[in-house]
Amino acid sequence: MKTQKISEAVVRRLPIYLRYLNELAMNNVTTVSSQDLGQKLDLNPAQIRKDLAYFGEFGKKGIGYDISYLIEKIRQILKLDRHIQVALVGAGNLGRALCNYNTYLRNDMKIVAVFDALPDKAGEVINNLVVRQMGQMKSVITELGIRIGIITVPATEAQNVANEFVACGIEAILNFAPVIIKVPAEVRVHYADFTTELQSLAYYLD
Repeated sequence: MKTQKISEAVVRRLPIYLRYLNELAMNNVTTVSSQDLGQKLDLNPAQIRKDLAYFGEFGKKGIGYDISYLIEKIRQILKLDRHIQVALVGAGNLGRALCNYNTYLRNDMKIVAVFDALPDKAGEVINNLVVRQMGQMKSVITELGIRIGIITVPATEAQNVANEFVACGIEAILNFAPVIIKVPAEVRVHYADFTTELQSLAYYLD
């Protein structure tokens, strides 16, 4: 891998490439060109080639990319060649939906622990996951080696959950609460804000 800093935009496109490559592999397609990828994904083929070139030379001129090899390499780049355990806090409707989506995820990245602050939630079972009390978070995260946390609590509670995640050693957070959270520089945060996305879509309406 080259030593220059990789932009967030490049990293965010890699899972898009991976998803389509997996579709091709399932259909027994063995090679694909950057032109074909660009046409299917509505991206500039030159951008695709540039994105992949940050991490190595994976394609062959006149042939394209070997799909199985490229899948393997992108999974390695995204660190999906190992088991990544995920914790979720907030067993409400959204949290339950994400836990149920576990069924469709690969075994290398799954929600393995669910927590909620409400006492009456403790003991509930969501898709084979038992909701635990917040006081159990430290021991469970340590025991299971969890490195990523998901926040699906109300905005007023999101920062408190983020603080607890940081204290438990969580290295990356996906925040669904509609609020900016503050964490140490070494902890990565991504936001999934439905309201913001819908409002930005409204701009493009005639």
